[in-house]
Amino acid sequence: MSVNYAAGLSPFPHKGRCGMKEVHDPDEEIEVKVQQLASWIRESRHFVVITGAGISTSCGIPDFRGPQGVWTKEQRGEEVKFGVTFEEARPSQTHMALVAMERKGFLKHVISQNVDGLHLRSGFPRDRLSELHGDMFVEDCEHCHTQYIRTNIVPTMALKPTGQTCTQTKKRGNRCRGRLRDTILDWEDALPEADAVAAEENCKIADLCLCLGTSLQIVPCGNYPMLTKRNKGKIAIVNLQTTKQDRNAQLRIHAYVDTVLLKVCQELKISIPKWECPCVVVNSIHASPFREKLPKIIVDETLLERKLTWSDFDAETEIKTETVAERKSESETESSMKTEIKSETKPVKSGSPENRPPTRSIDSNEAHSQENGRVITNICKKQKLSA
Repeated sequence: MSVNYAAGLSPFPHKGRCGMKEVHDPDEEIEVKVQQLASWIRESRHFVVITGAGISTSCGIPDFRGPQGVWTKEQRGEEVKFGVTFEEARPSQTHMALVAMERKGFLKHVISQNVDGLHLRSGFPRDRLSELHGDMFVEDCEHCHTQYIRTNIVPTMALKPTGQTCTQTKKRGNRCRGRLRDTILDWEDALPEADAVAAEENCKIADLCLCLGTSLQIVPCGNYPMLTKRNKGKIAIVNLQTTKQDRNAQLRIHAYVDTVLLKVCQELKISIPKWECPCVVVNSIHASPFREKLPKIIVDETLLERKLTWSDFDAETEIKTETVAERKSESETESSMKTEIKSETKPVKSGSPENRPPTRSIDSNEAHSQENGRVITNICKKQKLSA
């Protein structure tokens, strides 16, 4: 639960601006804005999405800075009631809409600040996903960095040892036996390097950045949309409260993200697949320049491989077609991304602050409101999740 997750973090006084009033656009205004957003997505060459806790509230997971958010109630001295467990939570319509848009070729990358694991369990491909703050279902080997996807949430937080050891076999046949740690960041922990690099580089070349259910108060993620703007790209925001990037956005929609994403998919003429059980995808059906940076993944034996096929979508909906010129252009773009990453990315060293990878923190100068927040082919549990 997000309540348990929040309680597991170390004390931190600067949690940002909480409890701001929610705003709802009129229905007719939402329709006009949705049409504009769908048009931008349709015309985009590199479309990225940034998600926050607001996309999981319909799953029963409370946000942090909304009117009934965890931090909001904490500041008011109110008791925080428990919601569903992370194991019980089911991906929202927004999660599944993003899966559909990625498979159709519209969406290139998702940058998530959430730790609930719902993007991964919804079937969104890992090589097109940056989980900046960790995943409650993932353990990481401190030696070889093999990652393990678990059926249930891991028992620790803040990158602590979970009590498990790595079973990966080395070249000489011996087991690694490195200690496994959770991947959940505490307030001052450094972002996972591969995820942060993928997030930043995708935003740099994006021509459209869509922010869903986040007030963008946490940095550096809250500043990523500006990388798109510097590339002369557009910023669109769907959130019920104001965000720190409102003044830089070309489109702001004050509505529930599920409502907006459903309407957007209707405009794009793509259907949203139904979710039945955890289904985790490592590699997208489309090329990804960051695929080679993924660690090796081990999955619990209690999870059963399942292929996510086009039968999960409407038969009338066909994959987005591309001309030879478009495929060549996309290939050239991805090639340039690889070159840029190779030339600009420097090895991270410990020590002085300027050599450390970025950490997450509140942007105290421009704080506003609500926000939060690996894997074989496709997998799901043999049996339904127990309550």
